[in-house]
Amino acid sequence: MVVEEKSRKYLTITTSKGLFCYNRLAFGITSAPATFQRAMDQVLQGLSNVHCYLDDILITGQDRDQHLKNLDAVLGRLEEFGLRLQKEKCEFFKDSLEYLGHVIDAQGLHKSPEKVRAIVEAPAPTDVSQLRSFLGLINYYSRFIPNLSSILSPLNALLCKGKQWRWSSECATSFKQAKEQLLSQSVLTHYDPKLPIRLACDASPYGLGSVISHVLPNGQERPIAFASRTLNKAERNYAQIEREALAIIFGVRKFHHYLYGRQFALLTDHRPLTTILSPSKSIPSMAAARMQRWALLLAAHDYTIHYREAARLGNADGLSRLPLPTSPKEKSNAVDSFHIRHLEALPVNCREICRESRCDPVLAQVLEMVSTGRFPRVQNADSVLSPFISRKEELTLQQGCLMWGIRVIIPSKLRPRLLSELHTGHPGVVKMKAVARSYMWWPGIDSQIEQVSKTCQSCQLSQKAPGPSPLHPWTWPGSPWQRIHVDFAGPFQGHMFMVVVDAHSKWPEVHLMSSTTASKTIQVLRGLFSRYGLPEVLVSDNGPQFTSYEFETFMRSNGVKHIRSAPFHPSTNGLAERFVQTFKHSLKRSTGTASVQHRLDAFLLMYRNTPHSTTKESPSMLFMHRKLRSRLDLLKPNVTAAVETAQEAQCAYRGIHAKARSSKVGDRVLVRDYGRGEKWTPGVVSAETGPVSYTVDVGAPEHWRRHADQMLARHAELDVTTDDTGAASSHILPDLPLWENTAPEPPPPPVPVSVSSPQSTSGENITPSQETGKRYPFRVVKPPVRYVP
Repeated sequence: MVVEEKSRKYLTITTSKGLFCYNRLAFGITSAPATFQRAMDQVLQGLSNVHCYLDDILITGQDRDQHLKNLDAVLGRLEEFGLRLQKEKCEFFKDSLEYLGHVIDAQGLHKSPEKVRAIVEAPAPTDVSQLRSFLGLINYYSRFIPNLSSILSPLNALLCKGKQWRWSSECATSFKQAKEQLLSQSVLTHYDPKLPIRLACDASPYGLGSVISHVLPNGQERPIAFASRTLNKAERNYAQIEREALAIIFGVRKFHHYLYGRQFALLTDHRPLTTILSPSKSIPSMAAARMQRWALLLAAHDYTIHYREAARLGNADGLSRLPLPTSPKEKSNAVDSFHIRHLEALPVNCREICRESRCDPVLAQVLEMVSTGRFPRVQNADSVLSPFISRKEELTLQQGCLMWGIRVIIPSKLRPRLLSELHTGHPGVVKMKAVARSYMWWPGIDSQIEQVSKTCQSCQLSQKAPGPSPLHPWTWPGSPWQRIHVDFAGPFQGHMFMVVVDAHSKWPEVHLMSSTTASKTIQVLRGLFSRYGLPEVLVSDNGPQFTSYEFETFMRSNGVKHIRSAPFHPSTNGLAERFVQTFKHSLKRSTGTASVQHRLDAFLLMYRNTPHSTTKESPSMLFMHRKLRSRLDLLKPNVTAAVETAQEAQCAYRGIHAKARSSKVGDRVLVRDYGRGEKWTPGVVSAETGPVSYTVDVGAPEHWRRHADQMLARHAELDVTTDDTGAASSHILPDLPLWENTAPEPPPPPVPVSVSSPQSTSGENITPSQETGKRYPFRVVKPPVRYVP
C-alpha cells in the first residue's frame, strides 16, 4: 500500500547509509492494521460468504458448487485489485479449519485446542498484570462457558482499586475451575437464517443474563451465544420489573446483528412484561417513562414475547445470577445513550453534534424551547420551527443533543457528512431511509436522501439498463426495392453470408461471401442494383465495411441514403437480423450431401413463394407481381396445354371447310359495309393490324378495320382493244396479286374472248366467257398464328 507523500516523513528510519523513509506501508506501525483491514474490506466489499481479518480470508459455501463460485469471485476480485497470494499459505476445500482462535466445522464453533492448552498450562498469576492477561484469555471464550462470571468472581475481586494483592485458596480454586470449564466439550451451533430464533433474558438483583438459541427441526434448542453482565450502582436500585425489562434490552442490544430485520421469540419469566412490551398492544399510559422508551426501542424489531417460568429459564437465569463484571466503560445509567454510543463510531460524534446544535440558528432556538418548556403556537411560529413545534411532546435532551424519540436531530452543518455516511456502500433510497430512521432526523431528510441517491455518479454509472422504450416501427415503403436492409451472417457452416431484404415485399437475397471487405460488399450491391435498380434507403449495422469511406462514397454517388443502426442495438435493423435467424435455422435442419449453395437456393425459392406473416402475401407476388414456378406446380393440371390442344383441334376441323386467305398492304379488296346500304365497298389494304386483321382505306378520310372473313379480293377490270392487225387483245388493269400460294400453280389456260363487231361503238368491256378454274385444291392449310401484344 502506497503511503501518502505528506505522511512519509513520519516513517523515516536511520540506517548505516543514511535516513530513509518508507514509500509503502510497513509492519509495526500503529495504524497499519486498521488501514490494511479497511483496504481489504473495500477489496472484498459486496462478496457474500466471505470473511476477512487482515490477511486471513475465510470463504464458505453450502455445497461444492457454491463454494467454487465464491472462491472464483474472491480470486477474481484479488486479481482485479492487483493482489497476489502465496500458494503455500493457502488451504482449499477444508471441512474443518482454525480461524481467529476457533475451530469451525459443520457441527458448529469449537475452542482451539492449541489456545486452550496455552491457557490450561499457564501458571498462576503473581500480580495484577498477569491476572489481567489470564482473564483476557479466559474471557475470549466466555461464549462457551455459561457460569464463567461466577467462577471468576474471586479473581475479579483482586482487580478492585485499592484491593491488596492476596492469592488465597479461594482464588486458586477459582483459577483451577476456570481451566476445567475451558476443557469442556461445549459447542456453539452455527447461525442459520432459516431456523427460528429465541432470545431468553433474565435479571437478578445484581446481574443480567441473555442466551440466543436456534430451535432445530426436532424441537431441540441449541445455543448460538451467551451474554451476561453485572448491574451498576444505579441499576441495582431499579424495581424488579424494570430490571427484567433491562435484561431484555441488554439481550436485544447484545445480539442486535442476529435479531434486526427478522422475526424472533422473546422469552421472559416476568409475566407483566408480556403485556407491557407486547408488540400487539399499546403500552399503558401510566407506565414509567423508562419503560415507554424501552417499548419504543423494541418497536423497531419484529418479535413475539412469551412467558416461561424461571425453572425452564435456567440458562438465562444462571447467567444473571453469575454475571460478568461490569466493564469500566459501562458507567452510564441512561439507556437512551445507546444511539449516542453508536454515533460516536461515525465521522460525526455526539460531542460535535452538541457543539454544532448550539451554533445552529434553528436548533439553538429549539434547544431553548425544550429546556424551558415554552413553545409558541404552530400558527404563530416561523415555518422553519413548525416541524419541531408539532413534535414538542416527543423532543428530549440527552447529553446536550436534541432528540426526537430515539433519533438524534442533526444540525444543518453536519447533515452533508451524515448523508455521505448513509450512502457508504451505495445502498438504495429505501435502505438509506430505513437506517436513518433508527439514528437521525431533521426536517426534509427523506427528500435529501432521495437527492443524494439520485445524484450519486457511481450509482448512475452502475445502474441497470432502462426498460424497453415504446416501439417505433419503420414506415412501410410504398413500392418494392425502395428501402433495403443489409447484414452479414457468419461464420456459419464455414461460410460468410451477405443478406439483403426488401422492406416492402420481404424479398430476400443471400450471397456467399469469400470476403466481407467494403469492396466485396460494393461488388455484390452493384450486381443487385443492376437487376432491381437503385433503392432510396439502405439500412445496415455499424460493421467496418459499412462505416468505411469507400462504402459511404459509393452510397452518395448513387444517391442512396445510408442509415446505420445504433451501436449494440440490433433491433433497429431487425428485418435483416430476423431473416438471418430464419435462414440459419433452415440450413441447420437441411441435411444431405448437397452443397451450401444448393441448400441455400432451395430455401430461397421456398421462402419467396411462402406468404409472409406480416404482409400475408408471398415476397414474389409483392416484388415481381407473380408467383414463382416450382416443382409443386407440377401437381396442378396444365391449363395452357389443354387450351392449345383444343385450339389446334378447332383449327383442324375448320381447315376442312375454310380457305386460307391473306392480304398485303396495297391489295385491292372489297370489304363489308355495315353502315350503308351497299353490301360491299371497294378499298385498298393500308396496314396489317394482326395475323387476320387489317386496316382498309375506303376513301379519304375513312379507314376501316376488318377481319379477313369480312374481306373479298377485288379483281381488276378487263380493257379489250383492237390492235393494228385487227385482232382483239385484252389489257388487264394493273393490280397487285391478291392470293399468295406456297405451292406452285400451273399456268392458267387461254381465255377465249368474244370480239365485238366493228360497228359496235358502245365501248362496253368484254367479260371473259369462261370462269377461272378452282384453286382451293392447291392451297396449303397453315396453323393459326396467334397475336401476342
